[in-house]
Amino acid sequence: MSEVFSTGAELDQARAGDDAAFTRLVEPLRRELHAHCYRMLGSAHDADDALQDALLRAWRGLARFEGRSSLRSWLYTVATRTCLDVVEYRGRRALPIDLGPSSERAVVGDVALTDVAWLGPYPDAGLSGPGARYEQREAVELAFVAALQHLPGNQRAALVLFEVLGFSVAEIAGIMNTSTTSVNSALARARRIVAEKVPAASQQQTLRMIDDARLREVVSGFAEALERGDADTMVALLTEDVTWSMPPLSAWYAGRSAVMDFVAAVPFRCGSWRHLTTSANAQPAVACYLWDDAAGVHAAWSVNVLTLHDGLIAGVTSFQGGEHFRRFGLPVALP
Repeated sequence: MSEVFSTGAELDQARAGDDAAFTRLVEPLRRELHAHCYRMLGSAHDADDALQDALLRAWRGLARFEGRSSLRSWLYTVATRTCLDVVEYRGRRALPIDLGPSSERAVVGDVALTDVAWLGPYPDAGLSGPGARYEQREAVELAFVAALQHLPGNQRAALVLFEVLGFSVAEIAGIMNTSTTSVNSALARARRIVAEKVPAASQQQTLRMIDDARLREVVSGFAEALERGDADTMVALLTEDVTWSMPPLSAWYAGRSAVMDFVAAVPFRCGSWRHLTTSANAQPAVACYLWDDAAGVHAAWSVNVLTLHDGLIAGVTSFQGGEHFRRFGLPVALP
């Protein structure tokens, strides 16, 4: 009862113009709202901007919040509508697999495509902590977020609000200012498209079937094989149908033979590598650093998100760029 009274008192203070009270109200929800914006937009950077905009809209419109729903539901309404505005003018984000067929041989000297809005990785710290609901962790996995990008904004929002966050169809209709019939239609279409693009077993289910020792062996083996240029170890860690992509480069590879042709021609010949293990999109990840002669350090190069199947690596998505390292709280250089 005292907690409810405290929240009610802070809400009254916030309505009266106390921005510190408003900050205290929204702070416990900030992480989950940010993850929601990421699911909708496929970019942690876009999620930053959308959440900032949404909270500004909420602050300015707080006097209109009548308390008929919870503050959490109302904030999700504001955040969802903000994200829908972004989707409408910016469109969807992509991975290399969305742009064209895979390459059978290594593409050396591939140039970054700067005119493509690329899907980005998401640090696990952005989830609402280790106790985050299982569904919420599944819903930041790369396959799911990438699949969402193929949906129109209304379908994307309906699916996330219903399947991930547990809002009712009636609540979603209110959030999206539409009818329950429209929400049910959007859900049906979204489920059909996502089912075609997302594996039956999520990474959370897959990881639960792998013991911790094997998981460490796979992740460290991948990183050390890159550092040593060890083709035999790398091959032994990959599934037959493994894929490897490197946004913002357009080339990607499918199948162990094509992937190893790329690995032998590019990473193994780039120079000296160092690594740190991390996690991204609720999946194991390896942050790789490449030696920079001019700087005299191993400089931040890529965050490699690993997708596993049957205890092997079924996919590597190498998000290139030092900007990702800061978001993950990783150093931008190693000795």
